[in-house]
Amino acid sequence: MIEPIDTTDMAVRKKRLLYRSNYRGFKEADMILGGFAKANMDTMSDADIVTFEQLLEAKDHDIYGWISGTLPVPTIHDTPLLQRLRAFKPSV
Repeated sequence: MIEPIDTTDMAVRKKRLLYRSNYRGFKEADMILGGFAKANMDTMSDADIVTFEQLLEAKDHDIYGWISGTLPVPTIHDTPLLQRLRAFKPSV
């Protein structure tokens, strides 16, 4: 089980994740990940934050392939959060 994270630390982590989600260097990933983070960050649990941080460590093209279903998802990233990302429809 993930231990609760200090709220001050969590605020910093959320800001960092918002930035990392929007500036990936791959436009499609920026739109999906950044849009998802902006729409969901305030309601994400501590566990979701940790899972999202781990996901963002992967390569952009891999993440995009997992979301679009063109690449098999490694077990470590096959999470409910990824399922929510797959269902997310960014506004264009």
